[in-house]
Amino acid sequence: MKRSLSCIGLAVVVVATAAPPALAEEFAPYGSAKADRRETLTADVVFDVNYAEPQQLHGLYNYVKNMQKAAKGKVVVLTRGPELRAFAKENYLEYQDIVDRMAGLAKEGVEFRMCSNAMKAAGFQAEDMHGFVTVAEAGGFPELVYWMGKGYKVINQSVNPAPLPVRDARYLDQPQLKK
Repeated sequence: MKRSLSCIGLAVVVVATAAPPALAEEFAPYGSAKADRRETLTADVVFDVNYAEPQQLHGLYNYVKNMQKAAKGKVVVLTRGPELRAFAKENYLEYQDIVDRMAGLAKEGVEFRMCSNAMKAAGFQAEDMHGFVTVAEAGGFPELVYWMGKGYKVINQSVNPAPLPVRDARYLDQPQLKK
């Protein structure tokens, strides 16, 4: 009896491991994708960032690192959404891991710019931000136009079709500061 149960168990394992390729063929009416590694031209890029949450900057870090390898050009990050509160000195302890990663990118030559309109609407001033950030006094969209005029390619990292509201974003992390 034990031998027949073992044989049945072995048969089930063999059938189970053989089944996926058959199923894969059944559900692949268009065949399989092919890999194409093309040489990337050197390009300067500006990441247009408007995230709902500062934690999404971890993904941006990876995008920037990948672009540095692929495009081999200059990189600018323009932040103009609620994520900008991560760059406020008063929030350093809460977002230290993110800020340290972004500061590391800045040391590698990535330029960090921040929309002054979004920053002010969020309740901050330029002196509230870490020293590796430069505030774009003209605002976010004129800043994008500036970089585009210099030949930079825009990579839109806004995860929403419309700009996210930044009004009073400062107080999400520091409610005691609201007057």
